[in-house]
Amino acid sequence: MAYLGSAFSGFAPQVQPGVRTVGGTITDALTRVLGYPVELGIAGRTDKGVHARGQVVSFDVPEGTDLTALSRSVNKLVGADIVVRELSPAPADFHARFSATARRYRYRVLNRETPDPFLSATTWHVPDPLPLDFRAMQAGCDPLIGSHDFASFCRRPDPEAELTRRVTDARWERDDEDVLSFWIEANAFCHQMVRSVVGLLVEVGRGRRTAADVGFVLRAADRAAAPSPAPPQGLTLWEVRY
Repeated sequence: MAYLGSAFSGFAPQVQPGVRTVGGTITDALTRVLGYPVELGIAGRTDKGVHARGQVVSFDVPEGTDLTALSRSVNKLVGADIVVRELSPAPADFHARFSATARRYRYRVLNRETPDPFLSATTWHVPDPLPLDFRAMQAGCDPLIGSHDFASFCRRPDPEAELTRRVTDARWERDDEDVLSFWIEANAFCHQMVRSVVGLLVEVGRGRRTAADVGFVLRAADRAAAPSPAPPQGLTLWEVRY
């Protein structure tokens, strides 16, 4: 499924009175169409304002359910900000989260003085008078590759939480002269990890930090070592691998 997260208070799968969430909206639509309470498995919860192109959810349906008709009915109910892109059967032991082997995210930055109303919902506008140093930001990606404790980049709700993640790809691409995309893929992500990494790499691009500082911040395993997370609207859960 895909969604524009601007109008939602995150993914939270339960229906919450007075709070519009992506998961709650999908759960409500499925429950109405199928006629029984639905419990979702989710590949990755997204925060308020974060988008998805390739979010995956799993749920149980009776054998013989017409998945094409179910998809069509749900899309009519959820509104224009959410779309079920594909609905297909999976093995009985499949779970959207626990069966996943990797997640891929994209974060987009608009780097020019003048904002763009057509990009405001899906990019972080960085209006610095000088362009971000693309090469320095790219060099700052290198220390992220591999298995590391990402405590410096993660909001830790549980002091005992295990925050080691294996990053297999981290790089910047230039979409055009003013729009930069950061791509990162890992076996899993912890809360605010991608946005916190982007916040630091943009500081590198601004010349306030160096590419070498990324490794120092990573090894510190201390949230206070990294800057504040980048804003949510530039982030998209792009793909989940199985």
